[in-house]
Amino acid sequence: MDRQSDIIIVGAGASGLTAGIHAARAGAHVLILEHMDKAGKKILATGNGKCNFTNEKQGIAYYHGKNPAFVLPALRCFGVKETLHFFETLGIYPKKKWDGYYYPASGQASSVAQSLLLECSRLNVRIAYNIGIREIKKTATGFSCHTKQGNFASKCCILATGGKAAKKTGSDGSGFLYIEKFGHKLTDIVPALVQLQGKQSFLKEIAGIRADAKVSIYIENEKMAENTGELQLTKFGISGIPTFQVSRHASLALSAGKRVFALLDFLPDVTAKDTLNLLKRRFGHYGAGKNAAQALLGLFADKLNDVLLREAGISASKPANRCTKDELARLAGTVKALRIDVVGTKGFDDAQVSAGGVDTDEVNPTTMESRLVPGLFFAGEVLDVDGMCGGYNLQWAWSSGYVAGTKAALCSQ
Repeated sequence: MDRQSDIIIVGAGASGLTAGIHAARAGAHVLILEHMDKAGKKILATGNGKCNFTNEKQGIAYYHGKNPAFVLPALRCFGVKETLHFFETLGIYPKKKWDGYYYPASGQASSVAQSLLLECSRLNVRIAYNIGIREIKKTATGFSCHTKQGNFASKCCILATGGKAAKKTGSDGSGFLYIEKFGHKLTDIVPALVQLQGKQSFLKEIAGIRADAKVSIYIENEKMAENTGELQLTKFGISGIPTFQVSRHASLALSAGKRVFALLDFLPDVTAKDTLNLLKRRFGHYGAGKNAAQALLGLFADKLNDVLLREAGISASKPANRCTKDELARLAGTVKALRIDVVGTKGFDDAQVSAGGVDTDEVNPTTMESRLVPGLFFAGEVLDVDGMCGGYNLQWAWSSGYVAGTKAALCSQ
């Protein structure tokens, strides 16, 4: 294998493959070093194997980090329109679904990964697998990568090593070791888009229930984020997209030793006043001959009804029309704000992405080049940028990969 390249890219994930393709299209001689036995493993797991690869809705509201505006130059340069065109040239016909989500028409994440690898092959972008990187150093002429397969040199280097989420796909955090040796600071790295663990004993009773609900995260009694969608109740806590969307805030607070709790609203489209009136009708006018549990029948899942009543201090066997105004007010409050004390997350292995990474103050947002080390570039999740569910993390991979690849190609000439 040729030991000298214009550009070495570390990491053959979404951002690394994209960077390699665009660097090669710009005329650079590219080598990608991958420590796993296969490229694009994380792509295969996205969208439950269907790969929600972008979303027509874009803006800093959908991205998080120390400085969310860092994403804007890359998105302007290579946004949704450019992404769709790019993949169409690779044979991936985009299919839009609800709320602006785009998937490949094949419905298979493997199609996206294979199309990227085919293009790498066509452009003679070489990928070395099971590489076992031991050290990356800056040299007088560029960079030197010391691996178990020998030394490789390049004029420029792109670090697309991912974060710490889903270790089995290759994102094990090992890239951060090289980055810190270059003098870069890292912001706190925590699981994001992840399930949350609660301490309430009733969770085991309602495990398996799915419900349309709003999840609000509170940190030290201050509401930090909320999201509505299909909530999944589990024996350990809460899951589902609305939980994922707010989980980064809980993760960061928990890592700082702060108190975190979630409030679950099981009637998110109904006001508190209308919720109380609804319960008054069900327990009063329509409650004759029913007990409290039967008065809720059909409104929520049976197991959830039992928990809501108990948390509101109402016996399930109490005649519905004998429930007091105060009891119904408590029940309405419980329906709109069932409390879950959050004691942890399911961790990096179960997280879809990690929050935190390379401090973006030390990276040029228009080039993805390090402000500390000339010729060193970054792409993807390794940076302190994490997106919401809905194709945003992959869009960041495509956008940052494109910018890093094209700018590194210019730098290497």
